Amino acid sequence: MKISRFPRVGSAVMVGALALSLAACGSDPTTGAETTETEGGEAISGDFAGAGASSQESAMEAWVAGFQSANPDATINYDPAGSGAGREQFLAGGVQWAGSDSALDDEELTASAEVCGPDGAIDLPIYVSPIAVAFNLPEIDSLNLTSEVIANIFNGEIKNWNDDAIAADNPDVELPDLAITPVHRLDDSGTTENFTEYLSATASDAWTDEPDGVWPLEGGDSAEGTSGVVGVVTDTEGAVTYADASKVGTLGTAAIKVGEDFVPFSAEAAAATVDKSDRIEGRAEHDFAIEVNRTLTDPTTYPLVLVSYAIACTNYADEAQGNFVKAFLTYQASEAGQQAAADAAGSSPISAATAEQVNAAIESITVG
Repeated sequence: MKISRFPRVGSAVMVGALALSLAACGSDPTTGAETTETEGGEAISGDFAGAGASSQESAMEAWVAGFQSANPDATINYDPAGSGAGREQFLAGGVQWAGSDSALDDEELTASAEVCGPDGAIDLPIYVSPIAVAFNLPEIDSLNLTSEVIANIFNGEIKNWNDDAIAADNPDVELPDLAITPVHRLDDSGTTENFTEYLSATASDAWTDEPDGVWPLEGGDSAEGTSGVVGVVTDTEGAVTYADASKVGTLGTAAIKVGEDFVPFSAEAAAATVDKSDRIEGRAEHDFAIEVNRTLTDPTTYPLVLVSYAIACTNYADEAQGNFVKAFLTYQASEAGQQAAADAAGSSPISAATAEQVNAAIESITVG
């Protein structure tokens, strides 16, 4: 008998989870998903659980729908509780994989050996998306904001929308005499870590705190998850937040200073940023954590970007769980899966070179 390193997830763990179970069979015309089988030739079946990044929520809905349409006997539960919560659940053995906007750090990689076996876990980049600086201002759809101005808005130095520092880069915009309400993530968030990393790298005089997934400052407003902060800003005139661009809806957004130009977010510019960034050194062969280059000056890039990962074990003692993880991640990284995410979330499909590396890593996962 093979004993799973992962206990079944109880209802308390999965409160608020996204749970989709579709009855369709075969290939889905909108996702391009083909029936996904194990090495033994059987379609995937059973109940499986993941948790983590709320930035992946829209993409995950598309991935779950596409995979379950091809594997109608599989039920996938994904809890978009935030990157930190997802990593915690994964390292506790509560879920088979995690989504995270931050790769496992050295301490977490060491801890992963407890649940995954001696070779631990790996980080696979499967979701690339710009982070938008989104605001609620009457009749204003876009603004030019330097990283220093963004930092001073969120640290409380700039308190009003008609501040001279904002007006200087927006001479054609009639800025309102309206107080700014900065809104940050309340939970441990990979989006926060990416946002504070960008500010630390590009506006170090204004932003003196170290990058962290936990918001480091007092003041302002806060909410849980991507949808939470976007909801607060939508309901609050004068509010501003940072969020995965797929979720900002009709809010106004900022173009950020890249070199000598102001660049609005786009999937293409996000992808260009990742292509110009390097892998983190010293990792295992099949771990693909990326050190995003935040200081690029090429106006075809948008350095305020998040690379979100699927975190998986290198070995699964439970065959059903291991076969599911390999099949599901293969679909996520496939051209059809990446297009489904792009259609649902506006994300940037990973490049062919990255997909090749990710697929090799997935293939290296052992089962049993």
